[in-house]
Formats: sequence, C-alpha cells, structure tokens
Amino acid sequence: MFLFNGLESHPRSLVKAVSWRTVGSIDTFLLGLFFSGGDAKLAGSIAGTEVVTKIALFYFHERAWSLVRWGHRRAPEESAEGAAV
Repeated sequence: MFLFNGLESHPRSLVKAVSWRTVGSIDTFLLGLFFSGGDAKLAGSIAGTEVVTKIALFYFHERAWSLVRWGHRRAPEESAEGAAV
C-alpha cells in the first residue's frame, strides 16, 4: 500500500502513536473530570473510548505525513563521512 512507503518504520510510528495517546488520554480524562463535575467514571469512559480511535487516526496520519517531502532535510552523503579533512 502506498501509504506505508515513508521514511519511518511501522513500529516507530506505532510507538509514537501510543506515547502521544497516553498524554492525550490523560488530558482527556482531566478535562472530562472537570467538565463532568468530578464524575471519574464518566471521565474514564470518555478517555478509554477515545484511546483506540485516536491511536489508529494518529498512526495513519503519521504514515501519510511520512510521504510528504516538505520539511525533510537530506541525509549527509555517505562518501563525505569517510573523506579525510
């Protein structure tokens, strides 16, 4: 599939998605707690539900962005690394 021909490996994209969702879910739980008047069960169910959908959305978003060349810097030429100065 064309979407996965980017510069990052699949495991890297997945780990980034999970780590970001951990931060995002804590934020969602705290906001849910605040807006629900302290109902931890409601806040937890909101945060728990959005974990799965947002991990998947972030993963595919990252894979799509890995195809965009804008903002990428080229890696130094390998021959330049071995050259004597």
